[in-house]
Amino acid sequence: MIFRKAVKEYERKCAAAGVPEETVMAYLVEIANQERCNLYMHYDEEMPAELEARFHAGMKRILNQEPMAHVLGYSWFYGYKFAVDGDVLIPRPETEELCARILAGIDRFFPEGKVHCVDIGTGSGAIAVTIACEEPRVVMDATDISEEALEKAKCNAETNGAKISFFAGDMVKPLIEAGRKYDVLICNPPYIPADEEMERSVVDFEPHVALFGGSDGLRFYREIFRDCRSVLKEKAFMAFEMGWNQREAMSALVQELLPEAQFEIRKDMNGKDRMLFVYFGIEDAVQ
Repeated sequence: MIFRKAVKEYERKCAAAGVPEETVMAYLVEIANQERCNLYMHYDEEMPAELEARFHAGMKRILNQEPMAHVLGYSWFYGYKFAVDGDVLIPRPETEELCARILAGIDRFFPEGKVHCVDIGTGSGAIAVTIACEEPRVVMDATDISEEALEKAKCNAETNGAKISFFAGDMVKPLIEAGRKYDVLICNPPYIPADEEMERSVVDFEPHVALFGGSDGLRFYREIFRDCRSVLKEKAFMAFEMGWNQREAMSALVQELLPEAQFEIRKDMNGKDRMLFVYFGIEDAVQ
């Protein structure tokens, strides 16, 4: 089959199936291991037989709503490659913004020396690996309640050359038991309300334990807010991803459980409220 014909055919099928049409070229670029511009140079040539077979097989799964990252077995995040499967949440582009702001916060509030950080509910390890790789001064720990997720995160840390200490357990509990103290606590917890409708590609293929945060989506924030002072240093900050429609509820929760803290909710590139930062012992943290 000619490249052009194959791409156009599957773009039509994607449109009919409710799959973004750009998925076709994105998938082809990955399995061909070529830059997009190089593929266009051969757009009117025949696909190699092996590539064509893999392309058809993969697109069949994608048209059945399976995430492209699961078909490939990996996903890109902040320029790093992460193995993913049904045991971990696929890292989202929006979370890259959270990482960038965390790195900026480390530079601003802890400009010198080692910075002790922890990623709670690390999943694939995307946040922990990214922060550890991008900032050499960071001493990174990570936790997850899922043993399967921890194994995946350990593999991703090794693949990307990140030195991380992993703890199995529920939220901050294993860190309290270990007597750990941190400058920075990071968490992208499950924050979707239990009754919210989700796309089939998410509900059918991604771990529910990493998606749903109780009846109002705030269950895990409550847990961390109640326990966080046990694992934070006197001067510290916390960084969370949150639901775009949770500003009012989240603000009330921080004020109720952490009245001594400063906090701010930051917008993502789409102008949606998606990041919460909470500061302890830092003057003028909120600008």
